[in-house]
Amino acid sequence: MSTRTIRINELVQRELSSILRQRYQSESVAVTITEVRVSPDLRDGRVFVSIVGEPEVVTQKLRWLRARARAIREELGRRIVLKFLPKLEYVLDETCERGTRIQRLLDQLPPEPPPAGEN
Repeated sequence: MSTRTIRINELVQRELSSILRQRYQSESVAVTITEVRVSPDLRDGRVFVSIVGEPEVVTQKLRWLRARARAIREELGRRIVLKFLPKLEYVLDETCERGTRIQRLLDQLPPEPPPAGEN
């Protein structure tokens, strides 16, 4: 991945977070933009979103975000000047949940007895 693509990913992530905080403050409280991956040709992009809440709340918030994708993209176009503004796809980022689940499983393991001969 080129340095330019990395910088564009970070810029789009920062601006999307700002748009959600400013324009959709009450609806996007539980929504966090965790990562943005834009294709090298800047035509397409994936926005990874972490949403806090029960599964039905997560589904509802993701549906809400996808419904406002066009308005968010228009606002993004006003803030960022690029030759092509990527068409963004919003995807649920489950890495935090997976990490929490693994941590819970590790916490349930019984403690290892000390090796024989050590006090």
